[in-house]
Amino acid sequence: MAVVKRILLDVLKPHQPGALEFTQTLADLDPGYRVNLTVEEVDENTDSIILVIEGDDIQFDAIDQAIKKMGGTIHSVDEVEAEGSPPASSD
Repeated sequence: MAVVKRILLDVLKPHQPGALEFTQTLADLDPGYRVNLTVEEVDENTDSIILVIEGDDIQFDAIDQAIKKMGGTIHSVDEVEAEGSPPASSD
C-alpha cells in the first residue's frame, strides 16, 4: 500500500495554542515528522495557517485528531505526495 510522504493542509486554529506549541505537538506525533507552519491570516479569534507535514508514513487520521484536540479545523487538503510500496517478493 502507498504511504503519504508529504501533505499540505489549510487549517483554521484558535490563537492558543500558539504556533510553536501547535507545531511541536504535531511533530511529536511521530519522531520522523517534519512540520512547517505558516500563518496566512490573523483575525480577532483565529489564525488561518498552512501546514506542511513531511514524514516516512504520515498518518492523516492522527494529525486530524490532534488538530481537533487543539481546537483547530482542517479546511482543505491542498497537496499530497505519496509513494508506492514495492511489490512483495514471491521467493
